[in-house]
Amino acid sequence: MPLPDAATVASDHPMPHILFISDLHLSPATPAIMQQFQRFLDSDVLKQADALYILGDLFDAWIGDDDPSPFAAQVREMLHEAGSHTNLYFQHGNRDFLLGEDFARAANMTLLPEEQVIQVADEPVLLLHGDQLCTDDRDYQQARKLFRSPEFQAQAMAMSIPKRIQKAAEIRQMSGEAKAVKSSDIMDVNQKAVETMMKKHAVRRLIHGHTHRPGTHDFTLDGHAARRTVLADWNGQASTVLQINTSSGEEQSLSL
Repeated sequence: MPLPDAATVASDHPMPHILFISDLHLSPATPAIMQQFQRFLDSDVLKQADALYILGDLFDAWIGDDDPSPFAAQVREMLHEAGSHTNLYFQHGNRDFLLGEDFARAANMTLLPEEQVIQVADEPVLLLHGDQLCTDDRDYQQARKLFRSPEFQAQAMAMSIPKRIQKAAEIRQMSGEAKAVKSSDIMDVNQKAVETMMKKHAVRRLIHGHTHRPGTHDFTLDGHAARRTVLADWNGQASTVLQINTSSGEEQSLSL
């Protein structure tokens, strides 16, 4: 599926909109979030949208498209149905970097590169998972480089499924232990990295997830107004979706 041109869509619908989510961290151990996700996929909010962008960490851990578990099949079927009426786009996060073309095809999703620019109301908007902006956390950036490398991913996929499950659990445990001893500031984005990334893509609007610090940050970039919008994580009690009107560019945070 080609990326939607928001300006073209605007002429076809009176109030066209696109949706953004990230950091659901779905797993068999999070049935409440699974139920939230199913309600969202069944909702008119999604059915009336032109597109849904999933900006990473849809899963708490994705061990590969060959995962035979009922959980993987359930999510695939949920997405496939949603993709029959709404364009679905997926950007890898730090927990689901092994998700590949096989799952995406079966789930009616289009995979995006880790840096994607789309047009919204005639304005370019940069989409990221966001972890590449946390440059103060040097240990994390080294791990990120390793996990994203073709060599590591090939080695991971060569493991048996039980071994991959074990390895994913070990990585999550190590990640949790590392976070426990790091300051909160070091795990947030670096403003200079934000500005460098936005200048690279010639944008003044950025949307990302990862940090679990939802909010809107307005600042000045080369003398022009700029905005960074951070998506909320889902936690079983609250599920938040960012909606943008593709005609006006107006943002709205929806609690579902």
